[in-house]
Amino acid sequence: MLRVLILGGTGDAAELAAKLANIPEIEAIASLAGRTRQPVTPVGNFRIGGFGGVEGLANYLREMEIDILVDATHPFANQISWNAAAAAKQVNLRHLMLIRPPWSKVAGDSWIEVNNTHDAATALENQAQRVFLTVGRQELAAFAHLQDIWFLMRMIDPPAPDAVVPSGEIICDRGPFALETEREILRQYSIDAIVSKNSGGDATYPKIIAAREMGIKVMMINRPPMPPGEQVSHVDSAVNWLLSKC
Repeated sequence: MLRVLILGGTGDAAELAAKLANIPEIEAIASLAGRTRQPVTPVGNFRIGGFGGVEGLANYLREMEIDILVDATHPFANQISWNAAAAAKQVNLRHLMLIRPPWSKVAGDSWIEVNNTHDAATALENQAQRVFLTVGRQELAAFAHLQDIWFLMRMIDPPAPDAVVPSGEIICDRGPFALETEREILRQYSIDAIVSKNSGGDATYPKIIAAREMGIKVMMINRPPMPPGEQVSHVDSAVNWLLSKC
């Protein structure tokens, strides 16, 4: 039996775990980082919590006699991805990255593409007054100095009580989000700019469609570099790749 560790936290990882649970030749363990307070737990075997860097992950791979490591983490969780690649190399394991395709700019989109949250904050200056900020609670401090901008901040869990956050309003919610919901948010709060990571996938794309329809600019944060290695873009491709290794 092939023993597979899935580094998860995304919908793609949960879908992969569910599909592998029905394949007798594969035993999968899904690992969640535990950064959200009430994570959506996948079907089958799973664990919650970090590993303690490259050495901790390498030790876990050895102890659990893992045959293949699948990195299905969020496209912006690049530190985990680099750690995974290093640990797999150290233990001499096969390693696959499941990376959903990024969104592509289409006719009607008004994007300003930047490389990180600090560049996004700089791009907002003198460009917007009411901003829909959808970068997660750990990135809020980069925008706190923009005193002339009001922010609507959406995230899964609220920031820590002592966190530095911009002025505005916080809403806690988890995708997927409906297009009409996103349209209503942009109208209700008179949003004139959105800050978003280019996460790809369908769950949060409706805000980009709504911005396109309403002529609202988007500060789109490009993805960080990923480690080299074998990659697939879709869950079914990952399943087929794993089946080929049985």
